[in-house]
Amino acid sequence: QVQLVEFGGGLVQAGGSLRLSCAASGRTFNNYAMGWFRQAPGKEREFVAAISWSSGRTTDYEDSVKGRFTISRDNAKNTVYLQMNSLKPEDTAVYYCAAHHTYYSGNGRYDYWGQGTQVTVSS
Repeated sequence: QVQLVEFGGGLVQAGGSLRLSCAASGRTFNNYAMGWFRQAPGKEREFVAAISWSSGRTTDYEDSVKGRFTISRDNAKNTVYLQMNSLKPEDTAVYYCAAHHTYYSGNGRYDYWGQGTQVTVSS
């Protein structure tokens, strides 16, 4: 069982940066693939980024965030991060982190989800 709590959302101007954090409970965090998703008002939830377990050797990003967002993990702190740079108004959404007990899940299955954190980008 894994519990996830996101931090770091807020209001930022276009072109600014935010770093989201997702703290996980449990002592086997490094055995979980992690992902970030987002959901804007009136839209379906969409994949943002993913990272493989352990060293996080494998990562992937949704096309619209490539080159602007970076996913990383610190297993000693049981935390996964999403560094978001050059933010755009269209990045406004509730951001969720997710975990799955597998090497890498990409835009696939995740069994555990956080409660979400709001990111608002003003123009």
